[in-house]
Amino acid sequence: MRKLVGAVGVMAWSLGLVALAANAQQDKSKRPSPPAKANCQFSDGKTITVNYSSPRMRGRKIYGGLVPFNEVWRLGANEATTFDTTADLTIAGKEIPAGNYTLFAIPTLNRWTLIISKKTGEWGIPYPGESFDLARVPMTVSHLPANVESFTISFTPRDNACTLQVDWEMTRASVDIQEKK
Repeated sequence: MRKLVGAVGVMAWSLGLVALAANAQQDKSKRPSPPAKANCQFSDGKTITVNYSSPRMRGRKIYGGLVPFNEVWRLGANEATTFDTTADLTIAGKEIPAGNYTLFAIPTLNRWTLIISKKTGEWGIPYPGESFDLARVPMTVSHLPANVESFTISFTPRDNACTLQVDWEMTRASVDIQEKK
């Protein structure tokens, strides 16, 4: 009888853990900054995938306000923004081997710096430090014709290249990424 009660207890505990994990996944989509994903596929089938959390403006001043200028920013919200590539890449002359990375940025009014960090698996803040940087590359900044309410990372593909675009408020920061052949 004790074995039966013990087995039922273990099963109930296991089901509780499964339900808790499922609930945690559902809760992510209900966050004020829900999860989002951007993909780029090269002509040979290799890919870049960026997973991030997408905060909303909600009437706030974003750049130079919520996101200070000249400081490292986690490039999204919640968990760190991941950058996973199955291709070897070149970004602004810097070689990025296929692998898993974390993205950060330093926004300024007219130019951004994209930081590709070798440290992965952390929460979005604090920034782990320059000793983990694989590369820092300049991004071009342009002004959008209208406000973008939801922080968005996207790719524009072409041949063996993709342009990574970060849009929010009335700002677009972008950088070209080439597949290294």
